[in-house]
Amino acid sequence: MFPNPVLGYCVAMGDDGFGPLLAEQIAYYRASAPEYLQGMLDLPGSSEIEEALEVFRPTGDVLELACGPATWTRRLLHHAATVTAVDAAPEMLRIARERVGDDRVRFLLADLFAWRPDRRYDVVFFGFWLSHVPLERFADFWALVDDCLAPEGRVFFADDAYRTSEELVEGAESSTIRRRLRDGTAHRAVKVPHSTHELEARLAHLGWDITVSPTAGPFFWGAGGRA
Repeated sequence: MFPNPVLGYCVAMGDDGFGPLLAEQIAYYRASAPEYLQGMLDLPGSSEIEEALEVFRPTGDVLELACGPATWTRRLLHHAATVTAVDAAPEMLRIARERVGDDRVRFLLADLFAWRPDRRYDVVFFGFWLSHVPLERFADFWALVDDCLAPEGRVFFADDAYRTSEELVEGAESSTIRRRLRDGTAHRAVKVPHSTHELEARLAHLGWDITVSPTAGPFFWGAGGRA
């Protein structure tokens, strides 16, 4: 790990060279917090994810990874007894607390590439986070999910493979993109364009039984647990 003056805490460096890129990704979400909700994707398929989550029913104690401004946290509370919501951007957590206002939610500030849980949960949920995990750290991330999950626990995630031509500054084959804030400030981030079949197979190889379902638009969701 190395100290990042922008973040004010340690970012997991690793030996794969992704530390600086992931620090820049966090910096982007910190800076974008005030305008984040206005820039959400308005594309076909999002309602299908909401319906799938209702069918899944995330009951019990739920862990939400990369909660952002609580876009999904309030939906999780439809069924959850408690929610522990983790994010690396204090600005996002500040908005999330204001939007939720429910004492069943515990918010934690942490870099998910360095954080380890202090307990296990009935459900682990993450919305639009998996594509921000480099493929080189995919297995490590799912090891974290395994550490977070109770023996009979379940997983639900949602994401998309949407990348604009302006973002693809290193070409379509690269998972490194560049995003700009409204003031023109540019930040690099990770955006892996997962396909549903490849993602399902990759998870099966790691010992997970998760069905990944596409929507009518660029979105998809996954639901299941350990094999």
